[in-house]
Amino acid sequence: MVLVKNRKRGNNIKTGNAGNAKKKKNSEDTHSDEISSESELEDNDLKPELPVTDSEDENETAQEKKMRLTKKYLDELKTLQEQRKDGVDAVGTKLEEDVLDKAGRLQRKVADKFAPPTSGDISVLKGHRLSVTCMAVSQNGDMVFTGSKDCSIIKWDLSTKKKLATIQGGKKLKSTSKHHTEHVLCLALTSDGNYLASGSMDKLILIWSPETCSHIHTFVGHRDGVLGLAFRTNSHQLFSSSQDRTVKVWDLDTMGYVETLYGHQDSVTACDSLIRERCVTAGGRDGTIRVWKIVEESQLVYHGHSGSVDCVKFINEEHMISGSDDGSICFWGSMKKRPLFTIKNAHNLADSSRQTWITAVCSMRNSDLVATGSSDGFIRLWKCGDRNLSPLFIIPVLGFVNDLNFVNNDTLIAAIGQEHKLGRWWKLKESKNVVMVIKLPTVKT
Repeated sequence: MVLVKNRKRGNNIKTGNAGNAKKKKNSEDTHSDEISSESELEDNDLKPELPVTDSEDENETAQEKKMRLTKKYLDELKTLQEQRKDGVDAVGTKLEEDVLDKAGRLQRKVADKFAPPTSGDISVLKGHRLSVTCMAVSQNGDMVFTGSKDCSIIKWDLSTKKKLATIQGGKKLKSTSKHHTEHVLCLALTSDGNYLASGSMDKLILIWSPETCSHIHTFVGHRDGVLGLAFRTNSHQLFSSSQDRTVKVWDLDTMGYVETLYGHQDSVTACDSLIRERCVTAGGRDGTIRVWKIVEESQLVYHGHSGSVDCVKFINEEHMISGSDDGSICFWGSMKKRPLFTIKNAHNLADSSRQTWITAVCSMRNSDLVATGSSDGFIRLWKCGDRNLSPLFIIPVLGFVNDLNFVNNDTLIAAIGQEHKLGRWWKLKESKNVVMVIKLPTVKT
């Protein structure tokens, strides 16, 4: 990993940092893989966050509300301790988990409790005419938005499995900036559910109201297709990645452009963000993964894949998972410039004549469970160890798995298409363009 200064605010001047990084490659490899850095946590990150609930009395003061929430939190801790009969300090454990969760360092051990789903655990949502390319799930898991090559966005109710609304797109509509005229390739939803962002090959980022599906704003600035979108958790800060090799930052509180981040030497195929003011991006055929530290105005550069890096997700603030068209998946630690663990040919087919690109990865946030997708006919689930990945089980699925997302800590959603979301290299005519909702059963004890 290379730590470099990386950006200019509000202009289009390239810094050439990736080139400098290449020049230093030989000297860099002689150094240890360990990264020494400033403390990753501020003092405020070490304080457990009180649960937020609606005010019981609209007329209560801020101090009264704080007292009420504090009492409720203490009552919960007391109840938790009373329920433990084995002498374990439940209060201390809960406080420690709250601190780690708020800092993005918690890794819950949940992978072993899940069993392979049966056909009765899988629901299929039909509505898109062409390949489903992306999705965004609400924080409470009650609805999901999906995007497609048919230029439309559909809102679904996850409890009833029914379509709620459709945002139409396509070139046949009047040429305005209030709908997409090309493939919709990425979606992102704010934690509070107030804004939905969509990106497309038409170079536009459109902002919608998730409640009414009405257009709110259009961001213009990318010079090529928008491939990735991610909101920072509990904020309205939006990151976008594009085929124009840049990452841009937007502020939805002011509906304005903030800055452009330079460094990647190829299409930036994916991006993700968590609590801290930073994002991780995949750089396609430049072979790098980069973590952009916004406040520090620097970037960390990671190398590990031999092919195009097509997808990346945070597991927590200290670990990442990525996939490449070379068929490998990599498990990363933020303090190492090389992968902690790599699985080659992770979705290898018996028929080796067809390449098994890794087309999607996702994680159950702050846990040891990750999932990967390809076109080999299976979604594969993996367990993260301290420095390794081990296979858990597979879920049969026919088609290209273009996106994956965990919801409610027990459900996996997959965007399935006959084609890869970024091209038409193959078409699996026997598959359907659908959204799969997979309930993960727990292991019976």
